[in-house]
Amino acid sequence: MMKPLEAGHQSAPPDGPACVFCFFSLPSSGYLYSLKGCVERLSVYQYPERVLAAALTDQLLHVITRSALQCFTVRCAAVAARMDDPYIDTTVKACPPCSLEACALRMQLFIGLRSVCVDGRRVVLLSTANMEAPEESGRTPQRRSLRWESIPQPHRLWGAFYHAPSSIAASPPPRGSSAAGHGWNLYVIDTVPPLTLYRELVEYSRRYVATTPQAQSLRHLLSEAHLLLRAAALQQQNREGGAAEGTAGGRELDDAFRQNCAQLGDSFSRACQKDCHLALPYYRMSGLSVEEVVSRNRPLPSSPRSHGPGFLFYLKHHLLEETAPRLSQEAADEVVAIFSQSEPSQLVGVCVGPAMANMSPARTLQALQRAEATAGVSVATMMLLLDELPQFTQLMERHAEVCVCVQMLLVYGFMEEPRLLLHGGGGGGGQHGHARPTALARQLVNSQPGLLVAAMVALHASGGVQLQQADHVFKALGCERCLQVDFWEAILMASSQEDVVQELLFRVASVYIDRLTDARPDPPRGRGPLKSADDLINSCCHYGALYPWLTVLNPARTSNAQHQEAPHKLQSLLCGPSLSVGAVSPLLDGLPEETSWGFSLHLLRATRRGQYDSCIEKLLDRCPQAIVAYGNHHFQDEDKVLWWTKLLPELCNRTRAAADNGILLAALKETVVVVAMEMSPAEFLELIPDDGAASYFLPHLLTCCQRHLLT
Repeated sequence: MMKPLEAGHQSAPPDGPACVFCFFSLPSSGYLYSLKGCVERLSVYQYPERVLAAALTDQLLHVITRSALQCFTVRCAAVAARMDDPYIDTTVKACPPCSLEACALRMQLFIGLRSVCVDGRRVVLLSTANMEAPEESGRTPQRRSLRWESIPQPHRLWGAFYHAPSSIAASPPPRGSSAAGHGWNLYVIDTVPPLTLYRELVEYSRRYVATTPQAQSLRHLLSEAHLLLRAAALQQQNREGGAAEGTAGGRELDDAFRQNCAQLGDSFSRACQKDCHLALPYYRMSGLSVEEVVSRNRPLPSSPRSHGPGFLFYLKHHLLEETAPRLSQEAADEVVAIFSQSEPSQLVGVCVGPAMANMSPARTLQALQRAEATAGVSVATMMLLLDELPQFTQLMERHAEVCVCVQMLLVYGFMEEPRLLLHGGGGGGGQHGHARPTALARQLVNSQPGLLVAAMVALHASGGVQLQQADHVFKALGCERCLQVDFWEAILMASSQEDVVQELLFRVASVYIDRLTDARPDPPRGRGPLKSADDLINSCCHYGALYPWLTVLNPARTSNAQHQEAPHKLQSLLCGPSLSVGAVSPLLDGLPEETSWGFSLHLLRATRRGQYDSCIEKLLDRCPQAIVAYGNHHFQDEDKVLWWTKLLPELCNRTRAAADNGILLAALKETVVVVAMEMSPAEFLELIPDDGAASYFLPHLLTCCQRHLLT
């Protein structure tokens, strides 16, 4: 058992080591396992010759044969990094995988090796030599010179991994000792410091690329160097109590680490599509600016290839960030040129980021116009984004067909790239405070309000913006009482989600009631709503056609456009099938019944609740000319009995008592016509009042008898 990236003799923390490794070594192969959490085999070592002993450290595996000390790389740093940060394999951070193939390093020749152990950065060797060997007879044991031999493995890292050893040789055996005795040697070897080893690896990788330009092998070398630096940094933090960053050694390690990340970013920026995404986290870890990354990835004039897929992936995703620093105009124009040549379909997405605010509008439009035919990029979208309103207006006013087509393209463009309108939205975030309007959205409020509402509806339908986020955006735009209501009405026309529909029905009803009572006056906006009441009735199933009797009770028109539309829309909602009367009933209580529109709304509420008796009495009191239309619409099927049980007696009594009963007589006549068609002659005779005028009822009684005889 060992704690990763620390010497084995150091004490473990109270809660146990972060990682536990187990190493098994057989004469011809070795196996390294990680035991923390779950058992996972990290590496398999195939030795080139029979091994006598092995010693594992945080960075290297040392093994001895009869005649040599050999070392191999280990994967403890990769495991420890992932244990310390489970989110290390993301677009922000990266680390070479634990499954990276182990590499054989150099070997150092010795004679008669018997034992090996490790203490920190020192390797201690014990060897013995046969004193009677022919090559040793008559000679005093002495320090042997250092020799290097390479190991024939698929991956070899070259460099001096050890300082020249110092040996402590035993004294010659005393006289009279056995002729078959042995001489013992003790070697203490200082391994090369990690930074020195890292520099040698980098230097070798440069020479390697010059002779054998294989990206995979180069990446393997750089990955080995990366893990070496990670292990050294963690070791230093453990020794210095986590404050290694402030020391000179910590700063030097950090600089080397950033340099290595930049080199790995360069490697992955030109990688195949499978691994190209790793350019993004490595470049981020390197601390390089966008300008520096662009400079490192400029293709050579003699190179047949353009920019690599990893570089384009990095550039596109880095510019998506809301916090990315602004590029200079020169750098922004270079980015536009890069994507216009390599990925023209991504031009709009790249240009909408805050980092591209300094790009040249003229050059950008030229690039988009070149890409319009092949990539489908909407030039109109960028005209709006770049504040080129004269060109945009000219495009929209060519003729009606083109205008509609361009508007649809713009809406599709906003759906594909929500950042044209919103910063920090992200759809499923659920936090309305994270969405804020862009400069383009503020511009559309005055120039193209209908386009803004249509785009927000499309974004809501596609999950690009939540309802609460949209509310926050309209509030930030200063149009929460105008365009926001237009947005709600448009969502009602498009949405099929019942919970969203019910919430929006309550919202719009509340707004209509507020407008009627002037409880929350709207800011002036210089125009009417985007959809009139008739538009909503004809295109939205939640707005019902007005009951015929409401045309008699329709509120008087006023000079205020809000008061002209609000009662009409609210009446339509109460006539529709979706609005819950119970939900808005408390709000309707505050409406005065003295006004004609207030009376009609209270009457609608009572009708929706089935309170026909009270509605008949109120209509006869306030507007008897509407009573027949009311009865014709609502007294159907099982409710027809109300014609003769409630309405006919009331009309008779009120007609007899009224001085000016012309309206009541007309209503009574129409009511008697309906009753005569529904009842038998005997039943009709029973309904006629005792003091009624026979001449008035006899024609209707005759009609009733004739109908009865025919049936």
